[in-house]
Amino acid sequence: MKYLLSLFLLLFPFFAFGKNTSGVQFSTADGGTISANLFKAGPQAVILAHGAIFNKESWKPLAEQITKEGITVLAIDFRGYGNSQPGSNVSGLEEDVLGALDFLQREGYKNISVLGASMGGGASARAAVLAKPDQIKRLILLSAVPIKTPEKIHAGLTVYIVSKKEGLARAIKEQYKRSPQPKKIFWIEGGAHAQHIFKTTQAQALTRLIINILNE
Repeated sequence: MKYLLSLFLLLFPFFAFGKNTSGVQFSTADGGTISANLFKAGPQAVILAHGAIFNKESWKPLAEQITKEGITVLAIDFRGYGNSQPGSNVSGLEEDVLGALDFLQREGYKNISVLGASMGGGASARAAVLAKPDQIKRLILLSAVPIKTPEKIHAGLTVYIVSKKEGLARAIKEQYKRSPQPKKIFWIEGGAHAQHIFKTTQAQALTRLIINILNE
């Protein structure tokens, strides 16, 4: 019985996410350890950074749609979530995104985008401030928590996505104004916040929008 249980736990990611998906771990610059799901598909890659009440598994439906486009997906668990452990900077979520960028680059990926939602959007934006100018091709901020210095973001393209009636709409509009070019902003109908939009009638439109941005 113990053998069968161990075998199930070993193979669970295979059955849950598919044969091209694997669980991976990588280190951050401050000594943290981050767990992630890697959905292999093609030479272009995107990092998915979840919101505060979500985790890496919450991205599975979107990841499946993105991989159908031939784009590899790395969905991370932030430090303190799942098996991810913090380093010296306990609250340094941007370190986790930077670590994901470094991991994908070591794996040979050169065209890397980042999609962050809510808390993960703020972490992704802060990472883009610290990243090298050519590290992030597309930065997609889905109802992202505002950061102090959006004018210092480094990305080939910065895209803000926000629901028209959500609480952060005005603050995100200001973040967009302060961000450097090239940049875009898209407004989603309704008031759902970040990943909660995927639970609404706007889910399909949001998924298609994200894929279109990644395919630009």
